[in-house]
Amino acid sequence: MTGSPDVCVLLPTMDEAATIADVVREYRECGFENVLVIDGGSTDGTPDLAADAGARVVEQSGEGKGQAVREAVRDHVDAEFVLLADADATYDAEDAETMLEPLRSGRAEHVIGDRFADMKPGAMTRLNRIGNRIINRAFARIHGTDYRDILSGYRAFTRESFERLHLTAEGFGIETEMAVECVKHDVSVAVVDITYRPRPEGSDTNLRPVRDGGIIFLELYRKAKTNNPLFYFGSVGLAATLSGALVAAYVLYEWITRSVGHEILAVVSAAGILLGIQLLMFGVLADMILTLHREEIEGRDRRSE
Repeated sequence: MTGSPDVCVLLPTMDEAATIADVVREYRECGFENVLVIDGGSTDGTPDLAADAGARVVEQSGEGKGQAVREAVRDHVDAEFVLLADADATYDAEDAETMLEPLRSGRAEHVIGDRFADMKPGAMTRLNRIGNRIINRAFARIHGTDYRDILSGYRAFTRESFERLHLTAEGFGIETEMAVECVKHDVSVAVVDITYRPRPEGSDTNLRPVRDGGIIFLELYRKAKTNNPLFYFGSVGLAATLSGALVAAYVLYEWITRSVGHEILAVVSAAGILLGIQLLMFGVLADMILTLHREEIEGRDRRSE
């Protein structure tokens, strides 16, 4: 490979001095001369090390990985294809061509690297493995599409398809949001096998499993409002209905066995049941409207072909 002028390798960084120089050199040795590092305010010399290794470095104007990716693609990338990777040396630069092939062949507009296909020992803790599996299954259930590894940070996409996505996540939720938006906007996605390596000695992760996992779950649920309204409103409606029913059962039990009335609890249970039923009905109606809207768009697209 003699060069890839149509590709920009994008590396968001935050205190990655232990690995950034090696990562930049790996991609340049694989023929990717356009390596862009967008730095979120590192204090360990990451920007200088990246520049010395041959990368183009820009300072992020905001905070968080999500904001960094949006700013970089919007303001600093001119290439047709973007190869997004982490700067912690966990991804293999030699997998880059595998990531880019679906884009160049026209098979897909967005590519996700599946870390579980070749995960090296020690690359992910048991807790993170379990969390990733749960999140991926939840995504497949909510959005009806299985991307196998929606939290993967190794992505390749066309700049045009990225601009069609409505992205607002600031931090690590950007990967989840991109997956959801690809489903929502009918962006064709390919999933390819990649190698996932442990972080080198002396390299600390910026990921906080519990905090960031919670953010990702909230992002999944929030996005279900427009992609799967029956699940979004139905789950809340079902919870409210069941809660009301449990309170009603308690009130009835107390009245039958002890002749004790709980008027306030009775009102609360009735309100919970009514609210739950209304939310379930709203979810069904919203789902019907969404289905009709999608069918109308598909019919319009067929007529225009």
